[in-house]
Amino acid sequence: MPLIEEFERSGIWLFRWRSYLPFVFLPLIFVAAVRYPVIEAHPNLHLAWGIFSVGVSLLGLFVRCHTVGHAADGTSGRNTKQQIAESLNTSGFYSVLRHPLYLGNFLVALGIVLHSLAPWLVAIYVMSFALYYERIMFTEEAFLRQKFGSDFIRWSSRTPAFIPRLKRWRSAELPMNWPKVIRAESAAVAVIAVAFPGVELLMHRVQQGKVAVETSWYFIFAAGVVLYGIARYMKRRYRRYNSRKLGPREAIT
Repeated sequence: MPLIEEFERSGIWLFRWRSYLPFVFLPLIFVAAVRYPVIEAHPNLHLAWGIFSVGVSLLGLFVRCHTVGHAADGTSGRNTKQQIAESLNTSGFYSVLRHPLYLGNFLVALGIVLHSLAPWLVAIYVMSFALYYERIMFTEEAFLRQKFGSDFIRWSSRTPAFIPRLKRWRSAELPMNWPKVIRAESAAVAVIAVAFPGVELLMHRVQQGKVAVETSWYFIFAAGVVLYGIARYMKRRYRRYNSRKLGPREAIT
């Protein structure tokens, strides 16, 4: 099989399972929690680093929310079975990089990995992300090039793939669609809300022998649960609305 076809074939497979990559790092985070006892030795550093790492993940969430909220319908979705793009997004974050959703994914997970304070784990994550998503990006761009032709070539020739070129920023053409953001990004909110308190609980349990964390982490967890519950409720209402409007076979899920 030619290499270009092998890249595309593997990219399609990785695209379907891209949401599960972070789970591979759970055992490594446990190892990091055991080997890096920073809670008792450097409590102030641990607090400052916690704020920084949460900020990195929230920055990734912001990138995702802005991208999804301003994207045209039929694009920038969480589809896993096949590539879908009804139009070519070129404004907003798409004006400074071609794959803003994957940059958002990278930052969300990077914040969680950074929270472990394990340099080796950060290095493994960055290399794994690059190898994993390179094939996915290749496959997506092959699809977009075939569908949009010269429009895609012109846009991609001036827009970097992953590292933003902020000086080329162009405001989003479509208004923010907050209901769409809430429905689409509930999973990312849940990951942040569960992962950080979970890592904290693990660190305290392993390093101090007790299951207790600072109050702020409980607030993060509670806020995430509330937001996730609201998003799930909105999803159900949206599906029921479409079912009544379009019929059960045509409803958009």
